[in-house]
Amino acid sequence: MSYPYQIKSLESYNEAYKKSVEDPEAFWADVASNFQWRKKWDKVLNWNFKEPRIEWFSGGRLNITESCLDRHLEKLGEKPAIIWEPNNPEERTRIVTYERLHKRVCQFAQVLKNNGVKKGDRVCIYMGMVPELAYAVLACARIGAIHSVIFGGFSAQSIADRLEDAKAAFIVTCDGAFRGAKDIPLKSVIDDALIGNKMVKRVIVYTRTRTPVSMIKGRDVWWEDEMLKVTDTLGVEGFGDVEVMDAEDPLFILYTSGSTGKPKGVVHTCGGYMVWTNYTFVNAFQYQPGQVHFCTADIGWITGHSYILYGPLSAGATSVMFEGVPTWPDAGRFWDIVDKYKVNILYTAPTAIRSLMGFGLDPLKGKDLSSLKVLGTVGEPINEEAWHWYDEHIGKKNCPIVDTWWQTETGGLMITNLAGITPAKPSWATLPLPGVQPILVDENGKEVTEKAEDGYVKGNLCIKAPWPGMLRTTYGDHERCRTTYFATYENLYFTGDGALRDDDGFYRITGRVDDVLNVSGHRIGTAEVENAINMHASVVESAVVGYTHDIKGQGIYAYVTVTGLHGDEDSTRQDILQTVSRIIGPIAKPDKIQFVSGLPKTRSGKIMRRILRKIAEGQLEQLGDTSTLLDPAVVDEIKQGKL
Repeated sequence: MSYPYQIKSLESYNEAYKKSVEDPEAFWADVASNFQWRKKWDKVLNWNFKEPRIEWFSGGRLNITESCLDRHLEKLGEKPAIIWEPNNPEERTRIVTYERLHKRVCQFAQVLKNNGVKKGDRVCIYMGMVPELAYAVLACARIGAIHSVIFGGFSAQSIADRLEDAKAAFIVTCDGAFRGAKDIPLKSVIDDALIGNKMVKRVIVYTRTRTPVSMIKGRDVWWEDEMLKVTDTLGVEGFGDVEVMDAEDPLFILYTSGSTGKPKGVVHTCGGYMVWTNYTFVNAFQYQPGQVHFCTADIGWITGHSYILYGPLSAGATSVMFEGVPTWPDAGRFWDIVDKYKVNILYTAPTAIRSLMGFGLDPLKGKDLSSLKVLGTVGEPINEEAWHWYDEHIGKKNCPIVDTWWQTETGGLMITNLAGITPAKPSWATLPLPGVQPILVDENGKEVTEKAEDGYVKGNLCIKAPWPGMLRTTYGDHERCRTTYFATYENLYFTGDGALRDDDGFYRITGRVDDVLNVSGHRIGTAEVENAINMHASVVESAVVGYTHDIKGQGIYAYVTVTGLHGDEDSTRQDILQTVSRIIGPIAKPDKIQFVSGLPKTRSGKIMRRILRKIAEGQLEQLGDTSTLLDPAVVDEIKQGKL
């Protein structure tokens, strides 16, 4: 498969970027013509950021799975689409060719239809990292159902909230999942989430761990039994029919943390998302036909959606899907996988790199990493030390590192160097992709052009024009989409991140400027964690801030006021951690909990999180004037008790 839109030189990057800004409609029409459409679009782009209203390829008709599967069958049918590496290295690998993937997706699409799923229905998918997860996602897309994948680490309460928000009537899950040394009881978590739920009609359960589960008559069915009902229909006319979608029909909802406690369902649509994930995949990683791409993310996050499934598959790539964790059964697991499958592109998180650095170089001994051509990082800015370790010990200084900045809301990569084509700079995301128009603004929304004393232009990172992969709304609440992303600064999409720009026009992301933490590349709202902590019976109030963490990038520091320590501090801490785990999931557990008699507040009752952040970071002499607080003595007490 060839990619006529693949950028081959710095000069062609500059040309493409210029055209994408000056004539975006012509630019994206050229790119989009390389995909399978049932009907060409009437208009490439309609937009305004006030409402907001964004439409790409409106009037175009397609089904994204035809570009991901059907169009590859003739030439790539026998080629691996997905290589599945199980959690246990002793277990058999599964190689899923494009032909087999197509067949399984068509079969499971029929299973969904047989169980009453129709176009526009929301299907919640809560599974481990098994190929059946990919089948379920693509089968939803094939019949026009809207998939909403929930990461396997979320609690029953978090799932219940998402089911309620999406008004989902169907669930696909597993009996359990393997993740490192743990067995995760997925079905029983779903059962807990469904207590009191009157909307869910069907739960389809795939057998993975053989964990005993409760199957409710009339609601729960086994994946394997349902698949048997459709295998005989293969070849019968009408089997495998696809639902033809409008380019702007919703493809999926993915929930992400906001600065308020309620998760928001980011909606991506069929046409623009398809074009954007493919374009960014082919260009940033400089993908060449036949290469093996290994994105280590979970499909429960946007990275897995875009760069394990839709981006690589639409490009006819081979994508490695890994069920386990990088440190089990030992810290050489990633390097074993690279060696075993001759991986050419490795895309992982700075958190994973920092964690693996801690094990030294022994896990690398005897591992052949010579197949690697491109390295990538995702989820958070990478620090220079980790960048150099990755470059030296994994890439052997022969592999460009693409440091990618993007978000759930952007659908795909936004600012990154292109591997071996545009310049790299350690810990800088560098240049925007064609179609991305960044701008740095001050707190009043005025563009910042003057350099600060350190020689960089600094501001809040916004984007001033639409790109095909951007979110269209937040599910069921368009006003929330407007106020979160488009109302802070007029006619701009606000990313929530701060950034620097140097003389070369390179961007470096400096972190969140809102009340959202970035923990191991996962966005977690401080309000969400505070709400969970405050559910504990003995907690009066809490305030949560981020602080610099050597492995995770950002850790969670909680200041908590309690009515009394029942037992001792440690047991109360454990109780609070258990509460957070049950309400949100283990990923949101605070790293530090400091018990305090009160919180620093203004006279109007606002908690001064700025002060708490500085204390958590150890900047005890830089707290500024605290004399105007309601009770300035509280600050001294908190400083003395800092963990």
